[in-house]
Amino acid sequence: MRDCGGCEWLGLPYRKQLKRKHAAMIELYEPLIGRFGWNVHVDDALGMGPSREAGPVTAADSPLASPRAFRHKASTPFAPGPHGEVRCGFFARGTHTIVPCPACPVEAPGARELLNEVARLASDFGIPAYDEDRRQGQLRYAVLRCGWRTNESMLTLVTRTREVPHLDALAQAIAREHPGIVTIAQNVNPRVTNAILGGETRLLHGKPRMRDQLLDCTFEISPVSFYQVNPQQTEVLYQSAIEGMQLREGDTVLDTYCGSGTIGLAAAASARANGAHVRLIGVERNVEGVRDAQRNAQVNGLEDMSDFIARDATEYMREAAEQGLNVDVLIMDPPRAGSAPAFVEAATTLRPRRIVYISCNPVTHVRDLEQFGEAGYRVDRLTPVDLFPHTTHTEMIATLTPATS
Repeated sequence: MRDCGGCEWLGLPYRKQLKRKHAAMIELYEPLIGRFGWNVHVDDALGMGPSREAGPVTAADSPLASPRAFRHKASTPFAPGPHGEVRCGFFARGTHTIVPCPACPVEAPGARELLNEVARLASDFGIPAYDEDRRQGQLRYAVLRCGWRTNESMLTLVTRTREVPHLDALAQAIAREHPGIVTIAQNVNPRVTNAILGGETRLLHGKPRMRDQLLDCTFEISPVSFYQVNPQQTEVLYQSAIEGMQLREGDTVLDTYCGSGTIGLAAAASARANGAHVRLIGVERNVEGVRDAQRNAQVNGLEDMSDFIARDATEYMREAAEQGLNVDVLIMDPPRAGSAPAFVEAATTLRPRRIVYISCNPVTHVRDLEQFGEAGYRVDRLTPVDLFPHTTHTEMIATLTPATS
């Protein structure tokens, strides 16, 4: 675990992991709480329970099993070996030196073994691995997505150029051995970059998308879709966020940074199940993300109560405020860089009854919450969720309401 660069806390008892994460969030958020005098504390970290049915755990629960097999997305870089073979594994921490890995205890069962098989088959077919130093060769990465509540999987092979001899034969060989892989795609990334995926994707085998389920919603996932890697804890994250929304009949919900629509659609479906009809508006700059969201709305029978718009969220909110659009609940789940002052200004101009801010970076979360505080909102709840056991990472949910309410 030290060589591969991941899971630095794998040897630490899970109770201690949750306690450390809770303590770290208290230390980070207390100065912000104190500055505004908010009557709020940091909830216990919601850790990963033994099953979906058992629900989340906290450090106060006993016993606490160490989470295993929870990562339903696995990837490997490739590099040429000394005899021309294709090598795979993980990059050692802080380097691009590949550390072989026969199996990984935190990945979905069989995922690492399948990626190793891709490397072996590529060697058999004579497909050369990409050499970062010489910028030659073809096979750069493989990314495997495994369904959590479906038996479907998706494999993406990332290559330097579009035309790769024997790539189709490789895909067919993999498909014969693994019928559960419903999608095999090629992604082309010719750039000199650490980013895994490039801008072009084409189908090699099967369907263009796989399906998985979260909170009784079905989502179609394309090779370039964003979809959380730990679905069991994603349900915990989304359920906690939905509880913070306190949706009512007739609410208008604005989902900014909506991606493929998972959070907003899960919230709309939850409201519908509880007898409340809401209107969902999702805003996302990425056109492909909007198309995925529209498709997911149709799959879940939510197309009549949802609209997805390919726009910059800040610009959309400014225009919505000028036009007098009523927004009752605003959802935001930005990337690690967090939001921006212009976004906060536009969001608070709409004066939503509740704002639910999900963050994968607590440092930028605190920065942005301070701006919301200066704009007249208060934080009513702070909930850490452990999406990545055995690491120092913590996901945070903040629920905000107008300070004058």
